[in-house]
Amino acid sequence: MDYFNENINFAMELYKDKLKSAVSHAATEFSNIRAGRVNPAIIERVTVEYCGAHMPISDLATITNEDARTLVISPWDIAVRSEMCRALGSANLGANPIDNGQYIRMIFPQLTEDRRRDLVKQVKTIAESSRVTMRNERRDVMDKVRKAAKTDKFSEDELKGIETDIQKLLDDDIKNLDTILSRKEAEIMEI
Repeated sequence: MDYFNENINFAMELYKDKLKSAVSHAATEFSNIRAGRVNPAIIERVTVEYCGAHMPISDLATITNEDARTLVISPWDIAVRSEMCRALGSANLGANPIDNGQYIRMIFPQLTEDRRRDLVKQVKTIAESSRVTMRNERRDVMDKVRKAAKTDKFSEDELKGIETDIQKLLDDDIKNLDTILSRKEAEIMEI
């Protein structure tokens, strides 16, 4: 879409980027929530002090799935293994790390039906938070467009057309978010 005003073109491009960012943020948050199979992304946020700096575990070790409920963390430097164990234990991930001397194993318990429902609620909360963010972005861009319409004397039809485009972009991205949400819900409830 190309509009007759440079400020509106810029505001619309920024709006599109922010909507895409909200959807991708929700998708990233969804990937951190464990479903039937343990995802290595669960522990990527855990940081370990190494050489005087806090570093994510993914920068210090290889993280693999041994099976559907077990993660194996193989540190590249054995000296950091005990610190990783301590960080993983205090991260409250739902499993305790087991240090066998060469690598760390984390065995996650099977999800119960109640826990699955709680995870679905958590996913829905994340999705709603993203929707609110997207609606706030819509409000902000609408305000910018209305302000530009007053200063540049747009016609009512031009203003309504732009507002319709803004709403259509929001609806499309909310539909994408809902698709991702329904896939994640099905993944969580699958036994």
